[in-house]
Amino acid sequence: MNQIQLTLQGPRNILSTDLEIIKRIALLTHAERIVPVGAQAVRLENARCDQALKTQIEAECYAALLDVTQLPQPLKFDDFKLVAMDMDSTLITIECIDEIADMQGLKPQVAEITEAAMRGEIEFRESLTRRVGLLKGLDAAALQKVYDQRLRLSMGAEQMLQAMQAAGLKTLLVSGGFTFFTERMKTRLALDYTHANVLEIQDGKLTGKVVGGIVDGDEKRHTVQRVCEELGISPRQAIVMGDGANDLKMMGIAGLSVAFRAKPVVRAQADVALNFIGLDGVLNLF
Repeated sequence: MNQIQLTLQGPRNILSTDLEIIKRIALLTHAERIVPVGAQAVRLENARCDQALKTQIEAECYAALLDVTQLPQPLKFDDFKLVAMDMDSTLITIECIDEIADMQGLKPQVAEITEAAMRGEIEFRESLTRRVGLLKGLDAAALQKVYDQRLRLSMGAEQMLQAMQAAGLKTLLVSGGFTFFTERMKTRLALDYTHANVLEIQDGKLTGKVVGGIVDGDEKRHTVQRVCEELGISPRQAIVMGDGANDLKMMGIAGLSVAFRAKPVVRAQADVALNFIGLDGVLNLF
């Protein structure tokens, strides 16, 4: 079995609340050292873990509300030049289109389509067309209302971004959502690049259509590739974060893929799955 670094973390002081499980996993994996990484994370250095044991540990940690990440060695900021993020349910806590639909009294219908798309059961392009179509006739002022009253950053988002920016990484927000929100996020968080869908508005009301092409999984991947080309870097020098099936293609070309509060199909394919700790949990891997 190859030697690995196992990082365990959770949204609490795990050295006081979870020491028993930490020691047990260290024993199971023959880890050489237990190294605290702040109060919320520990690294088990030079552990040994085959696939069966890895599956067992992941299940045990999930039941204990702990995130576990297996890496060959701790990451270095110098190896990355870009962090690319999905917006809805990743950088922010809400699905903007669901909240817009709530202004029409249509949130349950739209949210059902959103969930099916994120699980990969409906092709994203079709799902977006259907959902936006339900918004026809809504006063465009509803968008600002959603931004002001309902949009919240995910736990640890600002801390993660500040650390990435301080380390010199460029930032990209690429979303199957809408430019109304991504542009405000760009200003608020000093992001370098954004790309999203444009809602068509006529006479102050939504028409139920988007302008131009739809930002689906393929477009998200192309956007990451395009920004990497502009920066003169390889996609392997990008960290890509997402939660839904339409994020898998851009996550698949990244040097590090991070699933945040993600659907099972996304967690299974990501290098890192953060189910309980905030977005700043990725910093504990460096």
